[in-house]
Amino acid sequence: MANLEVIGLTKKMLRQAIDQNTYWEDTLAPMPKSKALWLISNNRIEDNDYCGVIGYEDKKMISFIFMFPDIVNTGFNKTNKAYWMIAWWVHPKFKDTVLGTYIYNEAVNFADQQILIKSYAENVTTFYQKQPFTVIASRLRHTIFFSLDSTMLIGRFRFLKSFKFLLERVDALTYSMIKLLNKSRFKKNTKTLSYDYMSHINNDTWEFIEPLCKKDLIHKTKDYINWQIDNSQYMQTPVSSKFPYKALQTGISNNIHIHNLNVIKDSEIIAFISYIINFNEFNVKYFLVKEEDNYDLCVDALMENFYKVKTKFIFTDDTTLSDNITKRYKTIFTHRVLKKGLAHNKTRLDPENYTMLNRDGHFY
Repeated sequence: MANLEVIGLTKKMLRQAIDQNTYWEDTLAPMPKSKALWLISNNRIEDNDYCGVIGYEDKKMISFIFMFPDIVNTGFNKTNKAYWMIAWWVHPKFKDTVLGTYIYNEAVNFADQQILIKSYAENVTTFYQKQPFTVIASRLRHTIFFSLDSTMLIGRFRFLKSFKFLLERVDALTYSMIKLLNKSRFKKNTKTLSYDYMSHINNDTWEFIEPLCKKDLIHKTKDYINWQIDNSQYMQTPVSSKFPYKALQTGISNNIHIHNLNVIKDSEIIAFISYIINFNEFNVKYFLVKEEDNYDLCVDALMENFYKVKTKFIFTDDTTLSDNITKRYKTIFTHRVLKKGLAHNKTRLDPENYTMLNRDGHFY
């Protein structure tokens, strides 16, 4: 590796890079510029905190780790700073070299070994088993399909491209039939509900949310949630083929945005829901229900939103939510995969009293 350079990217450096368009002049960027602007707006991240580590060879990006600090609950009203290590990318040309391990170790050192990992790809399982990490959360990731999703099938099985027209017809018919059956369920149940959509939560919404997040691993505040659900982190590109770059991190699409809402019954908030739409995907970020008696009704509200925005599958790490949907609604199938959350052994945590949940580390 000639002329290798590894850079720890601080918030201050990222702000300067945005002003100078440093990472968005090439065809591949470490993250969308919208995501970078969103990142530097987070007041939990200080100027000298790290937001990533980038490896270059002859000024070409060949490796990138996306990371940034967050505030962890540690008990007795105390908190600790720890870094999410969100993504770890190495150019295929360097997969079999020491570059990946080297840049990973640099990231761990930059974070002072205070590292959290929400989940990781199967191909690095052996690597993490040899590292000083402990499993602090084990959960199923659910993808619930309400259609055959021809686009996804063709992406996975290229030989089906020749049958695209037929698949799309079958897909449309299947989706319509299941929608008809499901709509009859939620339409009747949600008649008395109203939905208060918002770009940011207000004091009333925060008063509803706050007690439901007391046991979360990540310390929640009104400002933090408003940052987490801010739609400005996504870049809409109506003519995607003309957009000048691709990014390693999610956030660019001809149909990507977030919706946030209170579910209202008899003038009272009974749920807070936040979900991201990315093409056909409905990705649940927050699903908070105060009273167990209202849970089914709030799932019905979520399903009404799902069909209204014309998505085709639901993505969530919330097993209770997934089980409720698959028990009460018609689906094609549900794909489940076990995901484990990790913490470096030197990360200061209180896993006995605080739990890594779907909404923790959810920066999709």
